[in-house]
Amino acid sequence: MLRVGGLTPLSASDYPDRLAAVVFCQGCAWRCAYCHNPELLSFNSRELIPWERVLAFLEKRRGLLDAVVFSGGEPTLQRSLPEAMREVKELGYLVGLHTAGIAPRMLARVLPLVDWVGMDLKAGWDQHERVTQVDGSAARAKRSMELIVSSGVARRFHTLAEPGELRA
Repeated sequence: MLRVGGLTPLSASDYPDRLAAVVFCQGCAWRCAYCHNPELLSFNSRELIPWERVLAFLEKRRGLLDAVVFSGGEPTLQRSLPEAMREVKELGYLVGLHTAGIAPRMLARVLPLVDWVGMDLKAGWDQHERVTQVDGSAARAKRSMELIVSSGVARRFHTLAEPGELRA
């Protein structure tokens, strides 16, 4: 099942104009120096939250929350993501996704299940591999961006800046 490294029970900022719970998926293949969730980088955390516990929580919150956002780490690296999203939709929630575009093939599989997606653009294409420390990351992120745009799913792209990168 889904490897869950954290759960935020209520967020007013992770899904536009909706109250959401945020499921933080464990594991990421990129190593951005400014990662805001470094505790989620490893795929082998000892502190996992059982998916059944997350579902039980979401069952109790029906009617109080509007959406569930899958974030990370990087949720598209988990094989069980499509099934987890289907289970959340069956509970009546909107499904949100935060991604960096690491796995375009999985992204293509889950986009039909997603109501809203936010994608972090880690750097300009010419600097992407330096920031992520992974060869080919720019091509994967660019392909993911294209998939999101062509899907018609509501979306927001975030551009991140490394400390010291912005100049007045």
